[in-house]
Amino acid sequence: MQESYTVSGMTCNGCVAKVKYLLEGHEAIREADVSLENGAAILQTDRILNTEELQALLGSDGKYHITKQQEMTAPVAATASTILDEEEGKSWLATYKPLLLIAAFIAGVSGIAAYGGDSMHFGAWMQYFMAGFFLVFSFFKLLDIKGFASSYQMYDLLAARVKAWGYVYPFVELALGLAYLTAFNPVLTNSVTLVVMGFSSLGVIQSVLDKRKIRCACLGAVFNLPMSTVTIVEDLLMVAMAGAMLLL
Repeated sequence: MQESYTVSGMTCNGCVAKVKYLLEGHEAIREADVSLENGAAILQTDRILNTEELQALLGSDGKYHITKQQEMTAPVAATASTILDEEEGKSWLATYKPLLLIAAFIAGVSGIAAYGGDSMHFGAWMQYFMAGFFLVFSFFKLLDIKGFASSYQMYDLLAARVKAWGYVYPFVELALGLAYLTAFNPVLTNSVTLVVMGFSSLGVIQSVLDKRKIRCACLGAVFNLPMSTVTIVEDLLMVAMAGAMLLL
């Protein structure tokens, strides 16, 4: 059955992702379609739910408040349905286009910087690629650090237990980017990257294996990228490159 609710207190896409995640944690809710624009939450449920148990899912701190809609107006229903159709109807290429373009841009610029006039210096290319990766990805996270932290704590093993880590992580990436850019203590920089990215990948792998439908926070809350094997490859690639640079 389908039930319609209004959720107040959402201020960003990170809030939307968190509310969706919390609601879909209920055993009787098959799917939750949450919209920031109109505050609507359309639930596909196995039974009738009361607002008390739904509010318990969202927490008692008063940040999010859910109420039952007596009637679902046509404009709201159409908006929520359209958003859902658009997300599900995207091809793999359309979904990951932002990530692929950013990766290609960083790889190309790194190649230009590492070209020595007669040959490509692969070690230098990896260094510049790592610098570009961390600087660009930290930039997108810092655009909406609160939204990133909310999304990140849904799957990262440390952020789920220590909320502050979600706010610190973008600055760790920024520091690593600057360290690679300036060639600061390569052994220390690559070792920290191995630990940070290796640990981060554990939560990603677990979420993908569990087939959890949550947002990937790699580009912050700016783009709506789903968690998938692409995210695993992204994290493990950085781990592999850091390991290779330690051996060079």
